[in-house]
Amino acid sequence: MEKKLMQKRAVGVEGFACIALMGTFFWYMTSRMGAINLINTFMNTAHDLLLNTVFFIMGIAVLAGAFASILSEFGVVAIINKILSPFMKPLYGLPGASALGIVTTYLSDNPAVITLANDEGFKKYFKRYQLPALTNLGTSFGMGLVVSAFMIAQSSVAGESLILPTVIGNIGAFIGSIVSVNIMIRFTKKTHMLPEEEELFEKAAGKKEVEMREVREGSVSGRLLEASLEGGKSGVKLGLDIIPGVLIICTLVMMLTNGATNGEYTGAAYEGVGLLPFLGDKISFILRPLFGFKNSAALAFPITSLGAVGAAISLVPQLLKEGIIGRNEIAVFTAMGMCWSGYLSTHVAMMDSLRFRELTGKAIFSHTIGGIVAGVSANLLFSLLG
Repeated sequence: MEKKLMQKRAVGVEGFACIALMGTFFWYMTSRMGAINLINTFMNTAHDLLLNTVFFIMGIAVLAGAFASILSEFGVVAIINKILSPFMKPLYGLPGASALGIVTTYLSDNPAVITLANDEGFKKYFKRYQLPALTNLGTSFGMGLVVSAFMIAQSSVAGESLILPTVIGNIGAFIGSIVSVNIMIRFTKKTHMLPEEEELFEKAAGKKEVEMREVREGSVSGRLLEASLEGGKSGVKLGLDIIPGVLIICTLVMMLTNGATNGEYTGAAYEGVGLLPFLGDKISFILRPLFGFKNSAALAFPITSLGAVGAAISLVPQLLKEGIIGRNEIAVFTAMGMCWSGYLSTHVAMMDSLRFRELTGKAIFSHTIGGIVAGVSANLLFSLLG
């Protein structure tokens, strides 16, 4: 999906504002860490994240991609869609076909729902006001399988099973998605439910869903092998796609979260200035009852999820090793990581692709509320079941 470029004056206010902001940032960081230590920490942190986190995520993504492709090839996705379809109207106010958006984004990533939404055979089941809500629905479950598999894989680091917290987190994301989509539907009903359009969409609303699915040619074993390999390739692409987000966003977040090594800066990986915990302490009276965070440094995860959930989950092993988070935080992280899953970086492009650019602000607002509800729900559920 290519983004349209705009023309601006070569020299303008933005340039000077950028210089001022960048200068302030580096002045603050070097005044605390020292210029040489700052540069060394930048490089060492990015290098360690690439070797020990990105490739681990890529490995999980390859396996998850192969698994998802096999489920799709042999009709398991279609069965899941059939099971979920009857619940879509009462829960989300969307047609049953939208359940496929949940399944595809859970098995892949947010933009997968756009591929569906641009398909006329899929779109015919929707009224005009329902289409923009597909962005919120898909984003609520983006990279769900990868996030869940990654969290469970951290059981060895945590020294205890993280299956239950991950399951609770999935339930929290589901609750958050209901809130996000319904808020968005309330907005779109006011502006995009026109009488003449209603009549057009009503004609298709009652049609039976398509009963056929496409499969690969060949024997069962051949289809199994081809599906798993192609699905694995999509995992490799996902692993490569998250590298910029992990190395850039996660490095910055870690350096704004952690402090010095034994009170002294050495230029080692993961050192930082401790700004986020400082700010988090100021609002800890809100964070603790809402999300159950024991340490305000845990705030780094939901903040990073806003831009890239791939970068956010890469924070988890280090936070677990340092004892900053536990099983409750894993539940909340799973819920907010899935529900927010980089929505600030994808919502604009997704709404533009659906040709509802004017509703981008409302979609982001709705999803912000949904993500918070997801985290709060996971915290409450874990306190009851954990």
